[in-house]
Amino acid sequence: MSTHAITFQNALDAVESLPEYQQEDLIERRREILSDNIFEAREEYDRGEVRRGTVEDLMKEISE
Repeated sequence: MSTHAITFQNALDAVESLPEYQQEDLIERRREILSDNIFEAREEYDRGEVRRGTVEDLMKEISE
């Protein structure tokens, strides 16, 4: 199996070379994914499965 690395710039160039309607489809799909993630995060927060804190708080908790 061959591994081919793609740079961020290559990815941007590939997307920009797509027809406008396909670019819009990609944007819409990304919006749907983002919306789903936000909905899920809010539900987890409402159920108390998510806590707020700083990076320092997290690092303290991990090291305990």
